[in-house]
Amino acid sequence: MDGAIVRFLNAGVGNVALFDWLMNVLVSDYFVPVAGSLLLVALWMTGTHETRPQNQITTMIAAGGIGGANAITTIINGIVDRPRPFVDNDLTLLFYAPTDPSFPSNTASVGFALATAVFLKHRRLGGVLYALAFCWGFARVYAGVHYPTDVLGGAAVGVVAALAATGLFRLLSFVPRYALRWLRLVYAA
Repeated sequence: MDGAIVRFLNAGVGNVALFDWLMNVLVSDYFVPVAGSLLLVALWMTGTHETRPQNQITTMIAAGGIGGANAITTIINGIVDRPRPFVDNDLTLLFYAPTDPSFPSNTASVGFALATAVFLKHRRLGGVLYALAFCWGFARVYAGVHYPTDVLGGAAVGVVAALAATGLFRLLSFVPRYALRWLRLVYAA
């Protein structure tokens, strides 16, 4: 079924130039990560005297969640060596041909880790990030780079990593508060 979904979606490549252009933007290694990073920078720098420290801790949690998601994905990639869809199917690629394993999707794990960490404190901004993560994953399936289950697996890894980072930061709450105190001394927070 995974292959059938990829072949069905990928059959649309070349039919609507504007949609292909949009998918090219979304599938890239740059658009969603840069947009997410800019939103984290904005979150770090905004808020009232009372809310800004929590925004900054949320940003730290998101960074920790992304790091954890990358670590988990790397471990799973070492165990599960699933070939990319374009290797097993006759597809039209909209993207370069990655050489690492397909499962789980690293992009989905990063996107969903970021969205989950932010969503826990800022529902609206987290919702925007979830939409970006979903679009990023969809674009990668459409472009023939991932199977749908790769994206679902990556999303699960990202959510778990963000929840683990949140729990760890709560357990060790003195660490981010201490870090923020030092960052304020050098005008970085």
